[in-house]
Amino acid sequence: MSNDILQRLTETIQARKQAAPDSSYVAKLFGKGENAILKKIGEEATEVVLAAKGGDRTHLVYETADLWFHCMVLLAHHGLSTEDVLKELARREGVSGLEEKAGRQAE
Repeated sequence: MSNDILQRLTETIQARKQAAPDSSYVAKLFGKGENAILKKIGEEATEVVLAAKGGDRTHLVYETADLWFHCMVLLAHHGLSTEDVLKELARREGVSGLEEKAGRQAE
């Protein structure tokens, strides 16, 4: 299920990338440009933190979904998709977080 919904959302976001800004929320975000997308991600990240601090698990899931969605819009803005992120997570699987971070510092 998870890959299916990510794929469908990716396709919808990609389709809206070329749509008229007044046709959908996502098209409007694309029309406003990267700064508007980044601002929205900042807002959503803050809402995730507040939901977690508030202890409301349902609200935390809701806000995390918003954050993930807006991150998907940002990825699409840069010609990337959830598949790119999933490949990176797969690459890191089984690797200690400390080792992975140390490897990035060496680059």
